[in-house]
Amino acid sequence: MTAATPTYQRVLLKLSGEALMGESGYGIDRDTIERVATEIAEVASMGVQLAVVVGGGNIFRGMAGAAGGMDRALADYMGMLATVMNALALSDTINRQQKVTARVMSAIHIEQVVEPYARTKALQYLQEGKVLIFAAGTGNPFFTTDTAAALRGAEMGVDVVLKATKVDGVYSADPKKDPAATRYSSLTFDEAMSRNLGIMDATAFALCRDRKLPIKVFSIFKPGALKAVLLGADEGTLVHA
Repeated sequence: MTAATPTYQRVLLKLSGEALMGESGYGIDRDTIERVATEIAEVASMGVQLAVVVGGGNIFRGMAGAAGGMDRALADYMGMLATVMNALALSDTINRQQKVTARVMSAIHIEQVVEPYARTKALQYLQEGKVLIFAAGTGNPFFTTDTAAALRGAEMGVDVVLKATKVDGVYSADPKKDPAATRYSSLTFDEAMSRNLGIMDATAFALCRDRKLPIKVFSIFKPGALKAVLLGADEGTLVHA
């Protein structure tokens, strides 16, 4: 295997909304989304079939005060619409780079804006080499975008779910509070559960575990980390069966 040969052929990237706001407290930071889009386009150009599930925390967080006391299901639908906004911004940024083509599919139907999710069409886009961005979570309230990532990853038959976070892997303790904290290179699902490491929400984690779908946790804020993960470098933490 050469250094330029990807370890994984089809992946699902779980990208939080917060990953798009950079150092800002709200919204989308242009420099940050340009960098993320560039890294996504680079790995897609390597022949990796790449799907993305994007969150909406960078937008919905700013509405949290207004949503206080609101019906939970309604608030969740507002969050889904925030993910659609992020997905459209990310796809536009990728497409303007003219290296690869991005397509957005939404779990809620707003056809005037974005294509509705259909599994067969989604698989076709991946096989054509397009970056596929899933918006609106699962389309149902009470489920997180982590669960959407696990669900879409299973449906797409990906090799691994890449969970992009603010830290470069899973640690034995909070590295910001404990300087002695060590990063795990790999963990089994059972080890992660027994140590209560909180890698994903319980529903998402259980789905990945049942499907024997590995999870790779890494930092999206570290330039080049996405490519390094896909090339099999010792980057982040692999959670496996």
